[in-house]
Amino acid sequence: MSDGDTSEEIMGATYRALCAHGYADLTMQDIADESEKSKAALHYHYDSKHDLLCAFLDYLYDGFVERTSDVGGEDHHETLLELVDAVLDKPDDDSEQFGTAILEIRAQAPYEPRFRERLTRFDEYLADELTTVLEAGVEDGTFDPEMDPEDTAQFVVTVLTGAATERVTSGRSVECTRRMLAEYVETHVLATEREVEA
Repeated sequence: MSDGDTSEEIMGATYRALCAHGYADLTMQDIADESEKSKAALHYHYDSKHDLLCAFLDYLYDGFVERTSDVGGEDHHETLLELVDAVLDKPDDDSEQFGTAILEIRAQAPYEPRFRERLTRFDEYLADELTTVLEAGVEDGTFDPEMDPEDTAQFVVTVLTGAATERVTSGRSVECTRRMLAEYVETHVLATEREVEA
């Protein structure tokens, strides 16, 4: 088995173990039980559970980038909404238990710098992607030239993060967030007819 296959297997086992046990009760043995690897073999690749979970967050980040980087639309307005949809729509294989486990990991971020660093990468990447779309839309007249792309992108990231948290903690649907963000774009981000004509 190649290193890539081994890593993929361990990441899959980590996902299943997090779904079954959550973050707080997770052990290396739990992950080994979901894998063809022994606990000793896991420790050969990762010194500790913390190291393994850091690698798992890197793995999730790569998947998130892959899932959102090829989003596109016929214009910048559509691309912006498609990107929001890509973030709000969970991958088909995500379970509610997994969402809870990730929220538990996020709750540790203030005390675990390596977790915080990795979780921050998600937000920074998404903010950069949104900013790029917004700046391009301002340049071609799609979006309001008075709108600050970086501030708007950060606001949207904050809303999306809150929606994900609400989905896990209260089971609240993201459809209201999807609808209200689309309305926000219509009323606060798109250029008015007067601005387009100018």
